[in-house]
Amino acid sequence: MESNRPWVSNYPAGMPANINADSYENLVSFFEDVFAKHGNSPAFENMGKQISYKELDKMSSAFGAYLQNRGLEPGDRFAIMMPNCLQYPIALVGALKAGLIIVNTNPLYTRREMLHQFQDSEVKGILIIENFAHSLEGILGETGIKVIIRTSIGEMLGTIKGAITNFVIRKIKKMVPEYNLPNTVTFKDALKIGSKHSIKEFVNSPEDVIFHQYTGGTTGVAKGAMLTNRNLIANMLQMQAVMKVKLKENGEICLCPLPMYHIFALMGTLLAMPSLGALTILVTNPRDLKSIFKEFKAPVTLFMGLNTLFNAMLNSPLMAQTSFKTLKGTHGGGMAVQVVVAERWEKMTGQQMIEGFGMTETSPVASVNPFDGRSRYGTIGMPIPSTDMKIVDEDGQEVPIGERGELIVKGPQVMAGYYKRPKDTAETVKDGWMYTGDVGIQEPDGYFKIVDRKKDMILVSGFNVYPNEIEDEVIKNEKVMEVAAVGIPNDKSGEVVKLYVVKKDPSLTAEEIINYCKSNMTGYKVPKEVEFRDELPKSNVGKILRRHLRDS
Repeated sequence: MESNRPWVSNYPAGMPANINADSYENLVSFFEDVFAKHGNSPAFENMGKQISYKELDKMSSAFGAYLQNRGLEPGDRFAIMMPNCLQYPIALVGALKAGLIIVNTNPLYTRREMLHQFQDSEVKGILIIENFAHSLEGILGETGIKVIIRTSIGEMLGTIKGAITNFVIRKIKKMVPEYNLPNTVTFKDALKIGSKHSIKEFVNSPEDVIFHQYTGGTTGVAKGAMLTNRNLIANMLQMQAVMKVKLKENGEICLCPLPMYHIFALMGTLLAMPSLGALTILVTNPRDLKSIFKEFKAPVTLFMGLNTLFNAMLNSPLMAQTSFKTLKGTHGGGMAVQVVVAERWEKMTGQQMIEGFGMTETSPVASVNPFDGRSRYGTIGMPIPSTDMKIVDEDGQEVPIGERGELIVKGPQVMAGYYKRPKDTAETVKDGWMYTGDVGIQEPDGYFKIVDRKKDMILVSGFNVYPNEIEDEVIKNEKVMEVAAVGIPNDKSGEVVKLYVVKKDPSLTAEEIINYCKSNMTGYKVPKEVEFRDELPKSNVGKILRRHLRDS
């Protein structure tokens, strides 16, 4: 590595300074190794239904064969759009076995957001939960999607339980709007058909892109971060090295309410935990606190969440009624964990909160606090094995220890680039260094801390929200003259979106703007506050100064 690495001497005993990112040629060979070692062990559980690694292997092969049989070829993009269900890991591993590039899609996306992602990534096939099939119907003709597999929340839960679950969701809660999608098959039918076919071999090299994981990058509209076999294998091995300080192979149980379409949960539940032969309990609805507390009846040893969830749990009466005696660690990711939340969590569970730092572009983990009782709240810990970090000035020169500057990251987990966006890639990754857009400091013993944000990105409950996207939509309202979106602090979600608006029509109201946004954006992007002004602060060249608005 190019810079001084004082953190290595502070690594926990047994944690290596480096990993071998070439241990596996590709993710498929990694999963083959997992299935051979842990075939009979339980792999995933959802709503009480379990599947073993052997069953995951068999069903994913059938799914991959079905996709190839339907005409999808290696390198084609395949979207998965659903919450946490058993179908998710089966479909993801199956698509990888078929040589497809995965495009994880937030099921809460509006039609506009879906269309951008599917067109940008040139998606040709999709697995979609029926709850959101009506949204796909509305844009299907504008996409290149030819293969559609639909599924339901209850489809893999067994005949009786699945039927009851689907009846409640469809008929009582009415959560499945009517839709009409041509030439679709159910997930189970796809498995049945695929089981009669074999997967055709294809070239699958370490540098092949296997994910288009969408993010806004440091600025702008959502871009597909191209993650390769080597990126994901490296980050899996890096996380494995971190966790093995406290966790062992076989017997661990991870509880994950975070959605697997989010890169943090994807790495944790679908790669890091299988590398240990662990069982992961998937929570379908992370807003249902009762269901999360209920899962702690199992001897959970690792819990993954984010600040919003931890805070909600700590303020629930169920917290005091729940046993955490088997818990070995709690990983906080997706957004900064507030110090007061981490301290309360440790007091009530007896376990430190383990917080780190990552980005979609770093697959995602770049640093983490030690897993041996030396977690330093308010920091992002130390760089993980085979990863270098430094703080640089505007010219890219490293600043002295303790001084502020932009945090940059280098390691085998740094993405290959943004799909079809070479200019954005060149501005973000320079000489192998990922420029994060976050302002930080390095402490003398190697811990790092984020102290400010250089970029305008807003972080709402772990999700990136980009002002440009919000502003581009709001300005379409004919009553709006000018608009600026900024993030403001919020106790529950870390930040929320606030709009500053200059009216073109005096009759415009805040309620009108918010309702418009609700019709065109995912819930977490919708502004919670609207402030009207006669004018917005601008630079000499006319650029709106969002930072002035945030500081006002």
